[in-house]
Amino acid sequence: MNLVLLLGEKFYESQKEVHMSISGGGSGLGIATLLNGQADIANSSRPINSFEENLFRKKGIELISFEFAQDALVIIVNDNNPLDSMSGDQLKNILSGTVEYWSDNHSSQHKISIYGRQNNSGTHAYLKKKLGINFSLHAKEMNGNAQIIEAVKSDKGGIGYVGAGYVIKDGKQSSTGYKIIKLNEQVGIKAYSPLDLNAVKEKKYYLQRPLYQYVLKSSYAKAKAFLDFEQSPQGRDIIFANGYFPINY
Repeated sequence: MNLVLLLGEKFYESQKEVHMSISGGGSGLGIATLLNGQADIANSSRPINSFEENLFRKKGIELISFEFAQDALVIIVNDNNPLDSMSGDQLKNILSGTVEYWSDNHSSQHKISIYGRQNNSGTHAYLKKKLGINFSLHAKEMNGNAQIIEAVKSDKGGIGYVGAGYVIKDGKQSSTGYKIIKLNEQVGIKAYSPLDLNAVKEKKYYLQRPLYQYVLKSSYAKAKAFLDFEQSPQGRDIIFANGYFPINY
């Protein structure tokens, strides 16, 4: 959402005759606004599902869809946590609640606190499917990435998942108080950080995903100038500078 706002602002500087209104609310809400005729473009961190496709089909609404950037989903822990990497299985056990403590010392000081998104979030759905889990019933559902980051900063036992654009700026960690965890698929394989541009480019980072845009076919002509701008050199620079990854770079 922040990325599209920035792209929209830069686009408007050179295309002031084009009027745009941008609002947020998550992948599901964005797709619903298309269905209800309240938007021309919806950004989504997940593919449209078969139930949604059927609703569009029943209404006779045609969509054009494509990937406009790559996102890396980042696992963060409190800066005081000594951990710096984990495997997919370790992450699965933590987020599902199978493992509830950071160490064998099962005291309240070592209790794991999970911070994530609501179940209608594309990010939530992606991670659930990727790991093949149901999230712990004790996981705290936050309204957005910024809330997750602040919660992890203030909780020594905290762990959360956020979009790379909220914690990475110009290829570096954008603030302090949290630690970005390196990930690998399983123990024994090299762990990679989302801060490693080459790893993401080569699709070696464990939690990377495409970002989608869905456009009403009837609105494509008026949306095309903005869509072209996103893939221009200036648009790609904006995408990369804000923690995301252009499709071609």
